Amino acid sequence: MKKETWILAGAALIIGVLLGVILTKDGRDSTPARTAAPPSSAPNVNLSQNIQMLEEIVRKEPGNRSAWVQLGHNYFDSNQPMKAIEAYNKALELDPNDPDVITNQGVMFRRVGWYDRAIENFRKANDMNPFHPQSLYNMGVVYRYDLQDLDKAYQAWSRYVELHPTSQGTEQLRGELRAIEALRQ
Repeated sequence: MKKETWILAGAALIIGVLLGVILTKDGRDSTPARTAAPPSSAPNVNLSQNIQMLEEIVRKEPGNRSAWVQLGHNYFDSNQPMKAIEAYNKALELDPNDPDVITNQGVMFRRVGWYDRAIENFRKANDMNPFHPQSLYNMGVVYRYDLQDLDKAYQAWSRYVELHPTSQGTEQLRGELRAIEALRQ
């Protein structure tokens, strides 16, 4: 791809993020919560530019919840978990009732090894929305792979499969459930 195309794509992305932040200044962010492995959809240069732009926005407008959420997402995607945790915390101070942001923060808690806090966030998100798939999925991941609690992992993933039988990750979780059943025998 030509250099000009990359520059144009980067400028379009920055303008799009800026417009999204400005237009949804006080609205809720509807970005779906991320699971344990975030996709890398943009080059790191764009993430760095977005982060700089969003840091400037929240410096000038500390009550801009949408900017805090987007900043958290950019820190998430650029593997800066502590900064993501802080940005999500600021967003949650402005609106504590967002299961997606709570789940994203939980994923970042897991990344820094704070498994109990991650579980606490996933439970809180699931209490707010009992059908929230990401909180159930991630709760199972932490219980299974970090805390080695097969029973609780099984419970979380069984609930996910029950509530979302045709979702994209359901077949993978059915395999995980079969593996746990085999380990129990």
